[in-house]
Amino acid sequence: MSGSSRHGSVRPPAAAGRRPGTGGRSGAAGQSGTGQSGTGGRRASGGGNGHGNVAVDADKVAGLLTPVASALDMDLEGVRITAAGRRRLLRIVVDADGGVSLHDIALVSRELSAVLDDSAVMGEQPYTLEVSSPGVDRPLTERRHWRRAIGRLVVAPLTAEPSDGDAAETTAGTTVEGRVTGATADGITIDVAGESRRFGYGDLGPGKIKVEFAPIDAVTGDEGADGEDLDDEGADEEGSDGY
Repeated sequence: MSGSSRHGSVRPPAAAGRRPGTGGRSGAAGQSGTGQSGTGGRRASGGGNGHGNVAVDADKVAGLLTPVASALDMDLEGVRITAAGRRRLLRIVVDADGGVSLHDIALVSRELSAVLDDSAVMGEQPYTLEVSSPGVDRPLTERRHWRRAIGRLVVAPLTAEPSDGDAAETTAGTTVEGRVTGATADGITIDVAGESRRFGYGDLGPGKIKVEFAPIDAVTGDEGADGEDLDDEGADEEGSDGY
């Protein structure tokens, strides 16, 4: 399950003449959704917006928040800071083995907000914290990404001769498409057209999960010539990926 949570609040100024700081302890967990892809961001963004605000270093934000996510057995996958009028929007993407639930999103949101409240890393401009899980369009670039894609249909460019030594139909520059069946410290196993193939992590470029939809008859049920439903029991069942 994936989803997002938005938090945002403004602390009163600590002293006369000082601009109010910001925090994110207030707010409620967001509704479920498709999640958001990791930005790969951990790069500085945001910057001034015409109000004399100092740019925020996304790398420093990531360095501050990564241990918080790790303590909750999650990985910080992306940090992006953008201007939204007189406020900033801080987007954080987290993931974990087995995925993250709405409860996980709400929990990590509170913990990240508390740390940000006690830090000056976001400066004094008001901001909104948004925490979400990755969407299916997040590129598979890290070993943990491939591990979490086991069972999913993926497509990836081949950048080198595959580790299994079979270069037929899979020379560098071609595309590999199949279902991930395993991922170890050494590489990935993908079922390509019914054949189990082994690839090193350096053999493949950024992978992409392909969205799979259940056949129409699996959702509505097969109908006979007289219009009767022949498969009522399976009509509402979801596929293994929840689609």
